[in-house]
This record gives sequence, structure tokens and C-alpha cells, in this order.
Amino acid sequence: MLNPEGPRPGAGSSDPALIFAALGDRTRLSLLDKLGHGQALSIAKLSSDTRLTRQAITKHLHVLESAGLVASLRVGRESRFAARRDAFDAARTYLDRVAAQWDDALSRLRVFVEQDGAG
Repeated sequence: MLNPEGPRPGAGSSDPALIFAALGDRTRLSLLDKLGHGQALSIAKLSSDTRLTRQAITKHLHVLESAGLVASLRVGRESRFAARRDAFDAARTYLDRVAAQWDDALSRLRVFVEQDGAG
């Protein structure tokens, strides 16, 4: 089971700034792509086809975990990581809200321009 208590204290699973900052790195995006298939993977597996060290992969995974994008679990002596869909849903909700605000602003601008042009 993945981190049943949810993200650890201080993890910003619903903080859009932490989520988007974590997503702003190619290596972390690549890790999320590997984890996006729904299977929890070890650090060894995540680093197997890259030139990055396990230590570097671990640092990136901790950034993703702090943002609430991945959860870790212990299996014997190793840690495995899996993507957390709820964090992506929170990011999508935020983007949908921003998009709706822009749509509303553009609609008001269109009405204003059309009224100005008719007068």
C-alpha cells in the first residue's frame, strides 16, 4: 500500500506552486513518465536506463514526493515510488480554474469591442 496517511507533513500535495515547480525539470518529468504506468518502481529500476546516479534520482524523487506527486513505500530494504493521481487532479483543477478566468476575461473583452464598434 502506498503511504496510507497521504503525503508526509509539509508535503504540498495541493499547492500548485510546489507542483508546477517540481514539474519544471526534464529529469523529474521523465521519472513521472516512467511512473505513469501505475507500477511502483525502485530507484535502481528508475535509474537503469539513464546516466544519472541513484543519488541524483533519489534527490529528484524527494522533490516530487515533497510536492505530493509521488508516494514511496518500503519493500524489504528498498524504497519504491509510484505516481499519485490526486496531485495531478489538483493541478488540473487549478489549470481549469485559471483557464475559466481567462475565458471569462476574453468574453468580456469581446463584448466590449463589439459594443464599441457598433456605436
